[in-house]
Amino acid sequence: MGEERVQHEKWDMVIKPQSSIFEIDFKEIWSYRDLLVLLVRRDFVATYKQTILGPIWFFLQPILTTITFVIIFGRIAGIGTDDVPMVLFYLAGITLWNYFSESLTRTSTVFKDNANIFGKVYFPRLILPLSIIVSNLVKLGIQFSLFLIFWLYYLIFKGNVHPNIYVLFTPLLIVLLGILGLGFGMIISALTTKYRDLALLLSFSIQLLMYATPIIYPISKIGPKYKWLVLANPMSAIVETFRLGFLGKGDFSWGAMGYSIGFTLGILVLGTLVFNKVEKSFMDTV
Repeated sequence: MGEERVQHEKWDMVIKPQSSIFEIDFKEIWSYRDLLVLLVRRDFVATYKQTILGPIWFFLQPILTTITFVIIFGRIAGIGTDDVPMVLFYLAGITLWNYFSESLTRTSTVFKDNANIFGKVYFPRLILPLSIIVSNLVKLGIQFSLFLIFWLYYLIFKGNVHPNIYVLFTPLLIVLLGILGLGFGMIISALTTKYRDLALLLSFSIQLLMYATPIIYPISKIGPKYKWLVLANPMSAIVETFRLGFLGKGDFSWGAMGYSIGFTLGILVLGTLVFNKVEKSFMDTV
């Protein structure tokens, strides 16, 4: 009688283990969208709740970094910026790079940082890395508005920037940046459950990766001997297309953009598969 009663009961939700790493329940993830919004809000408030300047740091960080780049790489090192105002050139790269690096860094520790939550309550584990990407979109929006203020100033009063149709690629470029950070972050997060040293290696590797990305130099300044190496970085086409659209100077090709899109989607698939596999047993190793 008890078994018959259980069979006839209708439940609002049935929680069951995944049978395959290829199984992703998008419907379940969508049903937890309220949790995603809550996590985004918590992340934003917790980060700056006990700071003096609060969200003003969103503006100060790119401004101070831009000033540093102008002095060191522009004035002292004498690295050209293709006749683009140095402030705009560096600020464009920094705005995109901050979103990618922040998304990658914080996603890479999602298992370690949230082990206490994972061990107490059930929800789709992908919600947490997704909330980090969305939360960083808020920061990106603030820093992008800062870039637009400087850009409008040079566009209206200086006239030495030349926006064009490639500016329409901006939403796609931002999505690609978020996916790259998410995919790489999930892979590293899965690996750090067993190999904690990777978290230390990541902070060093991100600094090196920035120099392999045209943030402080245009691709036009790279000789043909090493240009292919820079273009092998999927971030290169994204940064150059962004600059070309807003500043009128940059390197764009459909082949390079197609490579960046294909690479990004591949990393997302690989990262999701690795994340799904590790989430089943990571509590035993964290």
